[in-house]
Amino acid sequence: MARRLTLEGAKVLGVAEIMPWSNGLNRNMVQCLYDFNIPLYLSHTVSKVVGKERVERIEISEVDAHMKAIPGTEQSFNVDTLILSIGLIPNNDLLNSISCTMSRTRGAIVNEHFETDIDGIFSCGNVLHVHDLVDNVVAEAREAGKGAALYIQGKLPREDQVIACLAGDGVGYVVPQKIVLDESDDNLLFKFRVKAPSKNVFIEYAFNGEVIKRVFKPVIIPSEMEIESLPKNLLKTNQGTLTVSLKAKEA
Repeated sequence: MARRLTLEGAKVLGVAEIMPWSNGLNRNMVQCLYDFNIPLYLSHTVSKVVGKERVERIEISEVDAHMKAIPGTEQSFNVDTLILSIGLIPNNDLLNSISCTMSRTRGAIVNEHFETDIDGIFSCGNVLHVHDLVDNVVAEAREAGKGAALYIQGKLPREDQVIACLAGDGVGYVVPQKIVLDESDDNLLFKFRVKAPSKNVFIEYAFNGEVIKRVFKPVIIPSEMEIESLPKNLLKTNQGTLTVSLKAKEA
């Protein structure tokens, strides 16, 4: 929006981000802010809006570790427009109405076929967890469609024992949250976001406490969803817990 308004002739005085890092994609920061010399105020939020018929002035303040405005850090801007971004919020009223189990992403808990804990009900895309790119939404929808087709044909696994997938240290969430091992594919696809920007770290997969795979990442940020594959043959049983964690590289 900062870039679009600039191209349309507006003077954008700045963008305030409440987190100490940008929640936008790196390419968007460069193409939409840096290329247009638009200031980015990290760890800041709008603390005051002044105006009657329309906005006349705003104040932004630095925030502390609890996201509360710090008195004495106010900066004032004479503006006539304020645009707020609150991000995407999945609307799962339908799933909530049938008592589907939900996760911290505000989406349903699903297995690798995107089936929820209610037989024959599938969930995918931004209603499951927020994606960066529509291409990934389409790919996820395709896999959910395959799962639904297998269910209709009676070919989707119906197992009492499943592998629970958990978000470990440094990881905000992981999808899928459970696995029902079958022979439909050779690899499992995991999607997750980290809690904070990190450098020189490993994505570590531990099954029942044993590390089965590590992937090195020179840089990893919360605004970019990670998509990683895991060979099914690394999981020797269909019972237990798989934990995805972030581990610092040893010096």
